Amino acid sequence: MTLSLALVLALLVGTLWVMRRLRIGQGSSGGVVKVIASAAVGPRENVVVVEVGDEWLVLGVAPGAVRLLQTRPRSALAEADRTAPAAFASRLLDALKQQR
Repeated sequence: MTLSLALVLALLVGTLWVMRRLRIGQGSSGGVVKVIASAAVGPRENVVVVEVGDEWLVLGVAPGAVRLLQTRPRSALAEADRTAPAAFASRLLDALKQQR
């Protein structure tokens, strides 16, 4: 009986994992609004980047509240994303040189 219970629980966990990986039941991905990225900034607060048409909206999401933090053209954020690592690396090298 214990083995049967363990088998049923394993099947349930496996099915849920597959559904999560395939995003079954989470709506269509071809809609007007597309979530680009999400990051937790607190226990119940998130910053979410959402693509609507040719714009990216940066939203602050908390329980019971959604606030628009920034609106940017899609291409501007994509360009900033490509140049950010190089800019960070150069600032880090400058900071290290100043410490010596």
